[in-house]
Amino acid sequence: MCGIAGWVNLKENISSFENKLDQMISRLMYRGPDAKGKWISTHALIGHTRLIVVDPSGGSQPMVRSYGGHQYVITYNGELYNTSDLREELKLLGHKFTSNSDTEVLLISYIEWGPQCVDHLNGIYAFGIWDDKSQSLFLARDRFGVKPLFYAQVADSLIFGSEIKVLLESGLIAPKIDTEGLSEIFSLGPARSPGSGVFKGINELKPAHCLLHNDNGTFVRKYWSLTSYEHNDSIEQTIETLRNLVYDAVTRQLVADVPVCVFLSGGLDSSTITAIAAKSFASSGQSKLHTYSIDYAGNDIFFKASSFQPDSDAYWIKRMSEEFGTCHHYITVDNESLAKALEDAVLARDLPGMADIDSSLLLFCREVKQDATVALSGECADEIFGGYPWFHKEELFNLETFPWSPYVNERKSILSPEINNTLNLEEYAYTKYKETVDDTPLLPGETQVESRRRQMFYLNINWFMSTLLDRKDRMSMSTGLEVRVPFCDHRLVQYVWNIPWEIKMYRNREKGILRQALKGILPDDVIQRKKSPYPKTHNPAYENIVRQWLINVLNDTSSPIRHLINVEQVRKIAEGTSDYGRPWFGQLMAGPQLMAYLIQVNLWLKHYRISIV
Repeated sequence: MCGIAGWVNLKENISSFENKLDQMISRLMYRGPDAKGKWISTHALIGHTRLIVVDPSGGSQPMVRSYGGHQYVITYNGELYNTSDLREELKLLGHKFTSNSDTEVLLISYIEWGPQCVDHLNGIYAFGIWDDKSQSLFLARDRFGVKPLFYAQVADSLIFGSEIKVLLESGLIAPKIDTEGLSEIFSLGPARSPGSGVFKGINELKPAHCLLHNDNGTFVRKYWSLTSYEHNDSIEQTIETLRNLVYDAVTRQLVADVPVCVFLSGGLDSSTITAIAAKSFASSGQSKLHTYSIDYAGNDIFFKASSFQPDSDAYWIKRMSEEFGTCHHYITVDNESLAKALEDAVLARDLPGMADIDSSLLLFCREVKQDATVALSGECADEIFGGYPWFHKEELFNLETFPWSPYVNERKSILSPEINNTLNLEEYAYTKYKETVDDTPLLPGETQVESRRRQMFYLNINWFMSTLLDRKDRMSMSTGLEVRVPFCDHRLVQYVWNIPWEIKMYRNREKGILRQALKGILPDDVIQRKKSPYPKTHNPAYENIVRQWLINVLNDTSSPIRHLINVEQVRKIAEGTSDYGRPWFGQLMAGPQLMAYLIQVNLWLKHYRISIV
């Protein structure tokens, strides 16, 4: 993976701003620690930082190719999983290649097909191509937004980059937030509306969208959507198709010229990837697959089983590692480091995030990076197969809001009266929810319950899954580790989208059809293990640290968050005299995570010197 940046101005000569491009690139060196490059012309500045994964000598960027007497320049962050297929197709069309890199394949795909090149891609990507012939910039992002891409237009300039900090570094955008940005933080956070950069003037290119910028203007279009149709496959055919799609997605994503590992929790999803990867390694004569897991200091003492976290991962990790002969690494995070890394997580995301769920992943990836450059992870299976409680509990299923953050009144209770009078958190959340629900591609003829279920899946894919993918990219790439997500393969997601609920719930088990498809791939006891979420610390030492930290923030009259919150109400929570009472977000972000989230908001406001307008 890599970092990308660029600045285009079709009316002025911007070549003298090369130093600004240098500054923008410098903010992305952790995303691409192996190399950096730039390309300068009268109207376009293109930059890149490289994490070498495939073809060390032939994949340098920005990559420039001449065709028909004109130059095409690409800066690209991602991996194409159908590189070989595309290369052969393009060779048949008369194109020649000078490297083995997917970058060259992507650039020549654009030269051949123009903006329609995205229809041919299978992978995770965010890229920009400067077309010298048409004096235009083309930007595109993968179908589910695994790779990030932000942009802003200021006067005649369009700037873009992998992360928000790149745009701020340009000097064209000031770090400001308005009422919409505040609503994103307090009504939806740590989720974020598709397309929102939170900062005033900064946009995110939405997943499955591309942008064309030329003399006629700036045009954004959606190039791919989930399609609803009747599922006519029998259960046996469905099981066979799923098995093939999952197997193909995992094996395609093992390709790299650097060490590849797997994140293993012992749950169904990570175990699936581990099993397929280990067998692939063995069949190709590679050394043992390395797997990694995370736990927290004190969890062996303080872990308490609950309905959504019925057991700890340790037994199942050992079970899987022994079954498939992996070289397993147990990484334990201590509570002081976990709290301290809350700030690193904010700087990685450029926004307040999922509190210790972010900081723990960052610390975990930092350790993994010492041995590997690429990791595979099990995200997205719960969103596409329906693994979360809100797919199954009627009271959550029928909520007319986001089921992972339904308690807007509780969110309001921590804000100052002035902010509450300025913002309408309920209306903001409902509007975003309704926009997504109304956009759901329903299938005519389905019952009301079936239509509602499609809406629930669509909400999860566009919101909850996006939040987790955002987290995964920022925390991993801040350490220079590339993480791939096979369950996010668009062919798999499209197929599962139309499998009826009664088949998804095969034998009345959540993700039952996936479990059945894994027969013969995973041991039966692993297949039957009940879902358990990403592990969190149960050690009260962590909660004590964030309590005291938040109290210190409240006592510091220079803390910028004090102008936004009800200080006394938050103090009661921090001092333990008032229970917030509800999860702030999802299943894991409750009281300690609320306190940590507010700490992150304060760190964010302070570090980025944000003005509220």
